[in-house]
Order: sequence, then structure tokens, then C-alpha cells
Amino acid sequence: MNQDRIEGNWTQFKGKVQEQWGKLTDDDLDIIAGKRDQLLGRIQARHGLEKDEAEKQVEVFRERNPTNFFERY
Repeated sequence: MNQDRIEGNWTQFKGKVQEQWGKLTDDDLDIIAGKRDQLLGRIQARHGLEKDEAEKQVEVFRERNPTNFFERY
């Protein structure tokens, strides 16, 4: 998959991420750039959650928004 396609997918996906975790900034999302571990860290930091709770929320989010985005990138 070419870089433009990856960036386009992340652009669409990050809107859903920001809806779910509203305290994440555009800068946070640029740093995350589709990396699951980066997303978890930013959710923990911005929302004051423990790692287990952040992982649980990301898993629930993934189930509600079926995509294999994080598995691909």
C-alpha cells in the first residue's frame, strides 16, 4: 500500500479517534500517526487513565469501529 493511501486512511480514522477521546489534540494525532502504542500512551496522558483502562477503551473502540487499521500499520 502506498504512503498516500496510508495517510488518507489515518486522516479518516483519526476523526473517529478524536470523537472518542476529545482531549487528544491534533498534535497528539499527528504524533500517533496510526501507531497503537502511541495512541495508548496519549490516551493515558491526556485522560489520566491507567494502561489497562486505556487498552480496554481502545479494544472497545476497535470493536465498535471494525477496521484492521492498527494491525496493518
